[in-house]
Amino acid sequence: MKTRGPFCIRNAAADTFAMVVFCFISGMIVEIFISGMTFEQSLASRTLSIPVNIAIAWPYGVFRDFVLRQSKRVSDTRWMKNIADLAAYVLFQSPVYAGILWTVGASWDQIVAAVTSNAIISCGMGVLYGHFLDLCRRWFRVPGYYHA
Repeated sequence: MKTRGPFCIRNAAADTFAMVVFCFISGMIVEIFISGMTFEQSLASRTLSIPVNIAIAWPYGVFRDFVLRQSKRVSDTRWMKNIADLAAYVLFQSPVYAGILWTVGASWDQIVAAVTSNAIISCGMGVLYGHFLDLCRRWFRVPGYYHA
């Protein structure tokens, strides 16, 4: 995988699509089934998360690419890429997620449970999101991901 170059509308579109879709689905599952939030609280959280995810999608993609580049300095293996995806996801998303939950009125206990659960689940989610983001970048023909 090549690193991506300067800003490209395809980068932003692919990153935004991937983040909105992935975070809506995975967030709702965590909030309802693990954190004990009501469907209404989760729907409010997920609805609020859409503009937030639109705003942070491309910066997250840039941050993730940076973390991936740094991890390649240690090892160029698939295992290291997965670890880098996990680290990027947890480090970037946890503070954003906590802010969203606080804004929709989740209790302190619910926020701690949701963010902690999300960080633990990110052992799989961060890696899954990394693969999903790579797939979306190929679908959107982002330079470095799509080869004619």
